[in-house]
Amino acid sequence: MRHSRKEVTSRTQREYQRLDRLVKRLKAADWRRRVPRPESKDPWTIKDALAHITYWKEHSARVLSGKRRPPELRGLEVTQINALIYRHWRNRRPADVAAWHRRVQADVIETLKARPDDWFGQRERGPGWPGDFDGHSVWHRVRDIEAALSTPRAAPEGRLFKKDRLN
Repeated sequence: MRHSRKEVTSRTQREYQRLDRLVKRLKAADWRRRVPRPESKDPWTIKDALAHITYWKEHSARVLSGKRRPPELRGLEVTQINALIYRHWRNRRPADVAAWHRRVQADVIETLKARPDDWFGQRERGPGWPGDFDGHSVWHRVRDIEAALSTPRAAPEGRLFKKDRLN
């Protein structure tokens, strides 16, 4: 499939708007909610999931700009990079992660604007290309963030809060 700047930018903006609306609604306690992940993986919170999404958007913008990975990430596998991103952002304030998420989106849009129009359609690519700008974000928004928000909150003793009980 051949893409156009307009189509890629539209998909990128649409997913960003959905994710950002969700981020704007998060309460302080929501940022600490655990997302559903296997026990063998790092125990991500909603904040960690947003940092993960944001890193990979930043990475893709860097690649589209023709830039290399930072030296400290060269030669690492995806799972190793994910673990580094988790460790780097896990103790940061949610406001810092949200600000980074918005700053990276502005960089992504500038990156897309900087590419010539014909560059987008010059070769065949998969329908979701570039995946980190929308498809990857959708995956983690729905499977991690929205899933964590739809799970009833547990009280410190493990009981459900009264307002979260199903009747």
